Amino acid sequence: MESPSNMGEPVPMFYIGQHETKRALSVTDELVHHAQDLGYDMLTTPITNSHFHARVLSLLSSYNQAVSEASLPPNAQPLPLIPALEAVDTPLGPSDSISQVIAYTSPWIDLSSSDPVIAHLSRQVFNLEIAYAAFCGAITVVVPGPRLSSGPDGVAQYARALKEALSTGAYLQLHVSISIDGSSNPTVGDDVGDLAQFGRPEFAETTTHTPQQPSPSSSWDAWNAIRSVCRYHNRLSLALDLPRRLPSLALQSRWYAEPVRLLNFPASSFLVNAKGSFVLSKPHQVFIFRMMRLQRAPWLLLTDIGPIPGVNDDDMLMSYSTGHLSPGTAADAPTPRSSLSPSPTPAEAAQMAKPSKKKNSSDDPTPHLSYLRFLQRNQPPKSMLERFGGGFQDYLQSPLQPLTDNLESITYEVFEKDPIKYEWYERAIAQALQDWAPQQKSTSSEDGAVVIAVVGSGRGPLVTRALNASESAGVPVRVYAIEKNPNAYVLLQRHNQEDWNRQVTIVKTDMRAWKGPTLPDGTFGKVDILVSELLGSFADNELSPECLDGVQHVLNPDHGISIPSSYTAHLTPISTPRLWADLLSRSTTADPSAFDIPWVVMLQQMDYLSTEPAPTEASQAQLSNGARMNQFNLNAPLDPNVQTAWEFSHPIHPAILAQSSLRKGGSATGGGGGFTGGDGANEHNFRFCKLHFDIQEQGVCHGLAGYFETVLYAGSQGSVGLSTNPVSMEEKSKDMISWFPIFFPLRTPLQLPTTSTLEISMWRQTDDRKVWYEWLVESFVTMNGNRLRLAISDLHSSKANGCLM
Repeated sequence: MESPSNMGEPVPMFYIGQHETKRALSVTDELVHHAQDLGYDMLTTPITNSHFHARVLSLLSSYNQAVSEASLPPNAQPLPLIPALEAVDTPLGPSDSISQVIAYTSPWIDLSSSDPVIAHLSRQVFNLEIAYAAFCGAITVVVPGPRLSSGPDGVAQYARALKEALSTGAYLQLHVSISIDGSSNPTVGDDVGDLAQFGRPEFAETTTHTPQQPSPSSSWDAWNAIRSVCRYHNRLSLALDLPRRLPSLALQSRWYAEPVRLLNFPASSFLVNAKGSFVLSKPHQVFIFRMMRLQRAPWLLLTDIGPIPGVNDDDMLMSYSTGHLSPGTAADAPTPRSSLSPSPTPAEAAQMAKPSKKKNSSDDPTPHLSYLRFLQRNQPPKSMLERFGGGFQDYLQSPLQPLTDNLESITYEVFEKDPIKYEWYERAIAQALQDWAPQQKSTSSEDGAVVIAVVGSGRGPLVTRALNASESAGVPVRVYAIEKNPNAYVLLQRHNQEDWNRQVTIVKTDMRAWKGPTLPDGTFGKVDILVSELLGSFADNELSPECLDGVQHVLNPDHGISIPSSYTAHLTPISTPRLWADLLSRSTTADPSAFDIPWVVMLQQMDYLSTEPAPTEASQAQLSNGARMNQFNLNAPLDPNVQTAWEFSHPIHPAILAQSSLRKGGSATGGGGGFTGGDGANEHNFRFCKLHFDIQEQGVCHGLAGYFETVLYAGSQGSVGLSTNPVSMEEKSKDMISWFPIFFPLRTPLQLPTTSTLEISMWRQTDDRKVWYEWLVESFVTMNGNRLRLAISDLHSSKANGCLM
């Protein structure tokens, strides 16, 4: 694998910490500095210690004894109160290195308990710890996740406690520690002293069925409930525990969309290769690499891999972990993924427990850390789109309105950096010119030159490409550049003088008002090829249909062609908590209509809710390590189900334009007017679609991702097209960067169960003055042959922010 450093790219940083669930030493400034000398970036510390734990257990014991001896009615005994923290109760305090310390709340409390005494004590401990950590200046606090065995009621109690804590520690970042596959949390301590075991039997949850083991998705379901109760709070996130064997790709993708701030690697998640070195499986590596592409990449924690070496051995030679490992040391373990057991084998466990006793040894004192640094240095190179879009990931932008706004030069410049788009346009124009004579077409010029009009020419990149295509095809052309932007018009004139040898006729006007090429007798001629780049992120959202309809009167009715000749809009439902939280913040502060605007955004931290079947483990096992790495798409490991909403083609039939003209005149013969206002002159560009998506795994729909495909030209040499559709982009226009997807948000997220159906209704509306979209999403499930509606969204409308014609 070629590392990004060999490509001249900055290597994404790995911030790596060391975590001991039973840390023997207090985390002092000296210990933090020692860990940093070894290559760690941070350490973890408990907020309270065993002394405080014993004090709470003693209080509980005293309370239970008092209750048993008292002759009070049930529930009349006041709940026990924990006194304030004392110095002997905590190893934590304000320090210069507090920003390099991650604080952990006590794993022995049970915020999910159904016993009111246990729940009350747990909340007190939790609030005392949160308040003290905030006082000490801690920034990051990890909270052990809910006890999944407590069921939904316990999760609700847990979520309420977290919501309360978010208001107590106003500056703390709370990370809920939870396993990616629903298994028990490895950070939870031994059962001895765990408050959960002291719950009274009468408060234990009674069930009529045998308790089941948590499913792989149960932890995600619990997290979804927690963050929903906390209203997607921007200081609430995840510390995700990665077990030895990762769950399905679908569940990995679901977690990828969530705000993961810590990835926790217990010692048991590592394998031992043939050289006796600690490594991670290929699926772990792919998951890490994918997470580290995020704009806000998570920190990494190594848990219970042994104490920090050299703390009590002054003679032990320490060296900073660089990640420069020998190929044998870094080689993947030969164990195929399908045979991974949940726990290490006895031989691996013995290897993991083997301490290094050699003084001045050349052996690596931090092999797990060194391996992660090795992965840091050897990440897969970024794609062209990732390199171009750095800093724009998940950044909401309002769509352009080029008809009403005159774009700035920098905006044009961004488009012109695309390495694919203009080359494909040139190819399409060249093929059209090469087909001209064989198809026995006449031209609209007196000298036989093909007349090309670049409408909406901007700074002129398509004009240059048209001239290049003429030269490569050996076909003479007469080129017109039509541009309404008065500032771009100046630059077009300069290009004509300095670059185009005055071959181009430049016209400053709205393309719809242009009458065509001026002939020597003062009349107006026709155009053979209309070239435009008016497409938006959803194909038609920048009013390409209206613009090309308005200029079609200059196109030769017998043989004129449009480049592009057609384009389609596409949709798929997605889960994107980050964007939804951003829009929620906007809607409650600066922009109440935030959920009724289709946003242009470089989607990154999101998950497709409807996907094609995943590759089987057997097929993956047949791939070599290198091939398997290339097979995984780091941005989306599963192919999404993307469906076509509607299509536009150009030129449209003259009868449609004739009817539009009648309506525009307002005469009785033109009809009774439009449904949404105006005369209905633009109603031929109204569109509607109803799309059905199968939901394979439970999830939450936060909105719809929109894409487009276009056919620039289809001729004797095949079709030339562009695509932002993730299903076809790789094949049609890989590395194209001109367009980001569009996002249609939902004001209220829809909860989607497994094997449900999502239906999308989308309208493209117009009142002759502007164009807007309306969208509605419904969820259905089939039970006993009956189709039941589970949820329906608001009818969202962007009319107030429509694109003006």
